[in-house]
Amino acid sequence: MRVVLAGSGSAVGKTTIATGIMRALSSEGVQPFKVGPDYIDPSYHTMATGNPSRNLDSFFMSEGQIREAFIRGMEASNARMAIIEGVRGLYEGISPINDVGSTASIAKALNAPVVLIINSRSLVKSAAAIVLGFKALDPEIKIEGVILNQVKNRRHYLKTKKAIEELSDTIVVGGIPRREDLKVEQRHLGLVPTVERENLKFSIEKWANAVKEYIDLDELKNIMKNAERIKGEREPLWQVKNHKKVKIGIAYDEAFNFYYIENLEALEDNKASLYYFSPIHDEEIPDVDGIYIGGGYPEIFAKELEKNTSMRNSIRKFHEDGKPIFGECGGLLYLSRSLDGHEMCNIFPYKSTMTRKVQGLSYVIAKSEIDNIISPKAQIFKGHEFHYSNIQITGNPQFAFKIQRGKGIKEGMDGLTSKKTLASYIHIHAASCPTFATTLTSSALDLG
Repeated sequence: MRVVLAGSGSAVGKTTIATGIMRALSSEGVQPFKVGPDYIDPSYHTMATGNPSRNLDSFFMSEGQIREAFIRGMEASNARMAIIEGVRGLYEGISPINDVGSTASIAKALNAPVVLIINSRSLVKSAAAIVLGFKALDPEIKIEGVILNQVKNRRHYLKTKKAIEELSDTIVVGGIPRREDLKVEQRHLGLVPTVERENLKFSIEKWANAVKEYIDLDELKNIMKNAERIKGEREPLWQVKNHKKVKIGIAYDEAFNFYYIENLEALEDNKASLYYFSPIHDEEIPDVDGIYIGGGYPEIFAKELEKNTSMRNSIRKFHEDGKPIFGECGGLLYLSRSLDGHEMCNIFPYKSTMTRKVQGLSYVIAKSEIDNIISPKAQIFKGHEFHYSNIQITGNPQFAFKIQRGKGIKEGMDGLTSKKTLASYIHIHAASCPTFATTLTSSALDLG
């Protein structure tokens, strides 16, 4: 049982509706998925269902890898049904004419039915035209239902439902009314992360109650039940070459919580035991062989990070001892000299500052210029960047990566290196950099 909840565009209410549906059906066993490079929406899904949400992305993954990631997720949770939240509009990807990076590509790879979510404000008959257009653009996409959002009242809903069902031959499974209390707080990187939302459980229950009241969940389950068999082969997601036990520390707290679950599983598949620690609250890093500091919001907690001098000293000593540290985006800022004037770890002697405008927002293709702790020289891998910060580079630092698509840190280069520390603006997914876990664990074994 599976369904893709796709939008007719961005900001149509996909996340509140998808998360509400996931919560409403959670007692029946739901495995959540999110299309595209996203950390925050999946954290909402995870809280709603109790199962870790997983990302599916056709820029990072081949069709065979998409199927592998999907089935791996279903087997891990032993859930009865899969609910996949799309990204932006159903057909939006990196090209105006092909499917790469789009929700449509995931629906095709999984042979999954689609329910289209439409902002129906001021629409009645025109909503039918939207559905007809989405169905006609690609006949391979099976749009089996519609959910209306921003419905004015019962009369508006019934008129729009009649137009869509009679003119586009597509079932309308429900309509969510215009309600301010169903909106979600936003921030520059998207939805506010779950670790900061004390009232998130209450909000999710509110979304679920709205779903139960206004969406025909039995009809939605019928759409999922009628999904045809998944066709095509499965392909491995990453390399598994390290077979010796190793200990990897994972920075995880309010400041650092952007991790793809597959990255952590790839490390575990390569015999890593994971030890979580907090750069804000703990005095020092645990007894580990290597460290992984992911992305997040270090700028919001810069004062707290600065105040924890013992942790910063612990990480700096780990670096000076020649042990491997890998930092992604927020991790890069933490490993810099300072962040908006607050002292950080000073492994890289450069000031970092936040900006009002986005500095990097793109899928990335990079080539390793040197052997490093996640990839060998000449390796080409993919990732994504999304940041509102700058690193004030001086002198001639050594960069590990040359950017072929994207921006990077400076003049098309990324991946600052110092001893065995590597830090980059690039967020990677283990499927898009298959050497990541094997190389990092091997480096930790050799140097830890």
